[in-house]
Amino acid sequence: MSVTPETLQPVERRITQEQLVQYADASGDHNPLHLDEEFARGTPYGRTIAHGMLVLALVSELMTHSFGGTWLRGGRLKTRFRAPVFPGDIVCATGTLKASDGGSATYEVTVSNQDGENVITGDASVALNA
Repeated sequence: MSVTPETLQPVERRITQEQLVQYADASGDHNPLHLDEEFARGTPYGRTIAHGMLVLALVSELMTHSFGGTWLRGGRLKTRFRAPVFPGDIVCATGTLKASDGGSATYEVTVSNQDGENVITGDASVALNA
């Protein structure tokens, strides 16, 4: 890749309860906090929440759209979960160039909800010649 973009094309998704069920089946994570409305009402969240890794996957999708196989072969993530995501939330992953040395690039990545609250923050680095 000859030019490292300053910003990446955002990835936006609405999170649904059905996605939580599908992710639980795919991952084996059947924690009732994600699947059982009655159980979740008794938690501090008051309702089911999305699996963190389901939401984090948007960052990988963001990077894959921009860097393709280069990201898949040599991408690195360092992120923090900041807030829960609920079914019905619309989340958007964005990336802004933080550093580039010609051989690699690091992006500040954020996943925010429809209220502008950051639910995931961190860095995504990619070896541009991988």
